[in-house]
Amino acid sequence: MGDYVERAGLKVGSVLAEFIEQEALPGTGIEAGTFWNGLSGLISTVGPRNRELLKIRDELQSKVDDWHGQYGPIWGREEAYQSFLKEIGYLVDEPADFSIDPGELDPEISTICGPQLVVPVSNARYALNAANARWGSLFDALYGTDAISRDGDLAPGKGYNAKRGDEVFRRAAEYLDMAFPLQSGSHSDVSAYQVQTDGNTGLSITLSNGATTALRDGDAFAGYGEEDGADAVVLRHHGLHMVLVIDPDSAIGKTHPAGLKDVLVEAAMTTIQDCEDSVAAVDAVEKTGVYRNWLGLMKGDLADTFEKGGRMMTRTLNADRTYTTPEGTPLVLKGRALQLVRNVGHLMTNPMVLDAEGNEAGEGIVDAAVTTLCALHDLKKPDAPRNSEAGRVYIVKPKMHGPAEVRFACDIFAAVEDMLGLDRNTIKIGIMDEERRTSSNLKAAIYEARERLFFINTGFLDRTGDEIHTSMRAGPVPRKAQIKSEKWLQSYEDRNVLIGLSCGLSGKAQIGKGMWAMPDEMAGMLKTKAAQPNQGANCAWVPSPTAATLHALHYHEVDVFAAQKRRHNEATPGLDALFSMPVQDMDVLDRDDIIEELENNAQGILGYVVRWVDQGVGCSKVPDIHDVGLMEDRATLRISSQHISNWLLHGVIAKSDVREVFERMAGVVDRQNESDPFYQPMVGNFETSVAFQAALELAMEGVSQPSGYTEPILHRRRLELKAG
Repeated sequence: MGDYVERAGLKVGSVLAEFIEQEALPGTGIEAGTFWNGLSGLISTVGPRNRELLKIRDELQSKVDDWHGQYGPIWGREEAYQSFLKEIGYLVDEPADFSIDPGELDPEISTICGPQLVVPVSNARYALNAANARWGSLFDALYGTDAISRDGDLAPGKGYNAKRGDEVFRRAAEYLDMAFPLQSGSHSDVSAYQVQTDGNTGLSITLSNGATTALRDGDAFAGYGEEDGADAVVLRHHGLHMVLVIDPDSAIGKTHPAGLKDVLVEAAMTTIQDCEDSVAAVDAVEKTGVYRNWLGLMKGDLADTFEKGGRMMTRTLNADRTYTTPEGTPLVLKGRALQLVRNVGHLMTNPMVLDAEGNEAGEGIVDAAVTTLCALHDLKKPDAPRNSEAGRVYIVKPKMHGPAEVRFACDIFAAVEDMLGLDRNTIKIGIMDEERRTSSNLKAAIYEARERLFFINTGFLDRTGDEIHTSMRAGPVPRKAQIKSEKWLQSYEDRNVLIGLSCGLSGKAQIGKGMWAMPDEMAGMLKTKAAQPNQGANCAWVPSPTAATLHALHYHEVDVFAAQKRRHNEATPGLDALFSMPVQDMDVLDRDDIIEELENNAQGILGYVVRWVDQGVGCSKVPDIHDVGLMEDRATLRISSQHISNWLLHGVIAKSDVREVFERMAGVVDRQNESDPFYQPMVGNFETSVAFQAALELAMEGVSQPSGYTEPILHRRRLELKAG
């Protein structure tokens, strides 16, 4: 476990203690003794309550298991089932109508809609890329992805493909026409964009036929200036900006009729710097690395040096962008996304801190104290660039089960505020609506956080994993592809938006939607992901800066606040629909179907777990069984392992099937990783490969895991490997 030092009755990993005292505390005005005494008091006060809440989870699950053991599926017993859930305290009384009152929040939260990027903060380069994803090149995003066909004359090739470049120009003009239509003609016909500064400053646009025109919405012209020596025209629509970069002498600009070198898109408005599902941090050393990167983001001095293309590069945080308004005043646009931090949930403990009895402290409790301490550096900055101009700390809290656990998180934040001398409600909470007891009691959960709430967000994968685990004994679940089309899922997504609107989130807080998990499938994302803002979602998750750039186009296409107004009076789906997860009639599946599903699950589990356990990689692009790269984290692992466990429990498959398929799929995963010099093959090492054993354990023992979570096994197995 490493070396410990004693601090205020706690045993603290020496590397963590050194980080706190030498890096995080200086500049905050808080003495080391004040911090450690506060943390010790916090752990001793809220730790027992944390354990009691986890005990309640287990007790409720046991009662639900007994009900399904007696009655089977819910079908035909909906009223009796809901009465039972109320009787045991799973369902609580819904509060009277109310509206949240979180006070002033940053505009990226309350009034501007756009993509939300999620990234493991344990990786400094990724964290910096995500923070800097506030702006992205539309030309690069179109040229470098399948957003434009890669077939025939449009194939990228080794050098610049002029025909592909022309298609980029055409598509970019379509997006400009959509967001910034002209009084006459199209952006595809423009031969010159000129800022007129004599008299009333305005934007004059010349078409290829010599005619002049202007933007249909004159207020869309927001400013002008320079961009790396080129002329820049700033446009604004739905609160988001695009910058036309004009340089007819540049390599790209000279091929464009109007000399456009690029179109810069304001993209990731917010970024979740993740300490949880996408991170593998099992001890003081790994956790300190997580905290150090978050501190660097809050101080503004995070940097990372790496090799790319045979040369060394150093990445830092982007500066703000400065232009001039048409009125002649400075126009300063933030250069970085607003940074949110996701702490871990209530379940996990971590050996980085031991309490007075020698027990591992709740990891989420320590997260709240340390991530807020780091954020003090941003709150105390005398001037820009700040992360939060409103003076807030935005903490996303995942995996909470019901209103009592939301209240508990808010009470932890209040205690941290007192400990660090912050005003009450400085810390804001984002509720991940991803557990069934939260989504079925969502209005009550929001009520508990009404003065702190900055977002609610659906998470399909964790929500499905929890649905399978909660209803584990109802019967065998359908194949994963079928689950995505079941009515309970649409009910869940609709309830999240409609309950959020009824609680007054519109114009105050974010209503968010889940991840596009295929970073190489941008054409598909462009085709389908506009549905999320059209549902009334202020933000939706994307896996990369490029995806953020392209998804930002959907927020020009859709007026989210108009969509929220349209949906405001829709009827909220009831609990009958939310609890309608079906069981599978296995007679309609033949043996080949069953094994194919098992293979898909096993391959995905192995591909993710082998990197998590062996290399400490908590999130990565993992090829599926068809070699399509998918962004995988613990949420995807949870659903796959619970699916196998459910089929094992109900006799659809046998343990011998699982073992045989896992060994066979290990060969597929070995092949997919053969170019990785750090990869340890599993084939031939099944009994000694800790990663293989961890993956197998997740599938075989999923029924007994708390809420079906994967963290306990993953943490234990990685600590085993590190100790070995």
